[in-house]
Amino acid sequence: MASDDRSDPEAPPTDGSGAEHHGRPGWAALVVLTGAALGLGFFIYSGIHGRLEAASSLKRMTEEAAISDVLVVNPKENPPTEEITLPGGTQPYISSPIYARTNGYLLKWFFDIGARVKKGELLAVIDTPELDKQLEQARADLQTAKSNLALAKITADRWQSLINTRSVSQQSTDQAVENLGAMQASVDSYAANVHRLEDLVSFEKVYAPFDGIITVRNTDIGWLIDAGANPPSSELFQLAEIGTLRIFVAVPQVYSRVARNGAPATITLDEFPNRTFRGKVTRTSNSIDLASRTLNTEVDVDNPTGQLLPGAYVKVHLKLPGQTHAVTIPSNTLLFRSEGLRAGVVRNGRAQLVPITIGRDYGATVEVVSGLSPTDAVIVNPSDSLISGAAVRIVTSTKGVAP
Repeated sequence: MASDDRSDPEAPPTDGSGAEHHGRPGWAALVVLTGAALGLGFFIYSGIHGRLEAASSLKRMTEEAAISDVLVVNPKENPPTEEITLPGGTQPYISSPIYARTNGYLLKWFFDIGARVKKGELLAVIDTPELDKQLEQARADLQTAKSNLALAKITADRWQSLINTRSVSQQSTDQAVENLGAMQASVDSYAANVHRLEDLVSFEKVYAPFDGIITVRNTDIGWLIDAGANPPSSELFQLAEIGTLRIFVAVPQVYSRVARNGAPATITLDEFPNRTFRGKVTRTSNSIDLASRTLNTEVDVDNPTGQLLPGAYVKVHLKLPGQTHAVTIPSNTLLFRSEGLRAGVVRNGRAQLVPITIGRDYGATVEVVSGLSPTDAVIVNPSDSLISGAAVRIVTSTKGVAP
């Protein structure tokens, strides 16, 4: 009986309720369920978090893509301007092509290019034998008409004296008187034809219409000459009066106030580096050209010695009423809009379209007299779709910048 009282060390514990075979499996199931719940929650959390981060990243990338990368340049400040310098070209005060007024062959010319001639000097002689014969015939016809007129006058006078004695009829007398009038008209007609031919013959000699210099000679001895200024005729000579030269300059609208009649002007040329020539504004078109926004202005300069040649490139200096402060920007920064000329300026990370006023156009650069300052960041090659308020990012190289 003693052996029945010993406890078996490997026997499961009992609580007196008979549930010793069900305690451990219950706890294991609870642990498994808890782990599965935690795993599912972590999976759901990871998915939602990933979606939120992807959406945030997409929004950030979209906002960044909406910001345009731009290159900028600072306007270059010009020194205060007291005068403007404009290009121009000299022209003769009078320039005239000289044509023949009669047909024939050139018999002789007397002046070549560069020769100075006076008004009325003989330039060339044209041989017109056919015209000379026509003039002789016209004079003979006039003489015949005059003889017929004298005979008609005698007949009319005789008939008028005989009518008083009724020796002739009234009808015959009237015919004689009317025949006298017809003969007089015929004489007038032939006389007019003679005068016309004499004028044409006088055009055989070509004279200078004013004092000047022969700049072109387009004929030579023996050439066939056609009258008039229409093809196939051509000018015999080109005559220019260069004692005074005209210079036409295009004054920008912003400086148009300096182009007043009588205003002094200074002319310089590259071939005279240390000399200036004095001129004055004589007239303007009084109208701004719509295409170039300039005022066509004429400056006259005295040229008594002929040092200045017509057709030369010159620089015309006009004094301004006061100093003008301006800046210079590249031409590829300009925006041409319907409301006027604009420049894109970056301010606080956004583009602003600023109205500007152009002074002189240098080609690659332009002068801006109002609207910009040297501290402005002006956008280079701005897009046509650029609007005020658009977000922009300043970059230092052209890489990645949209054309």
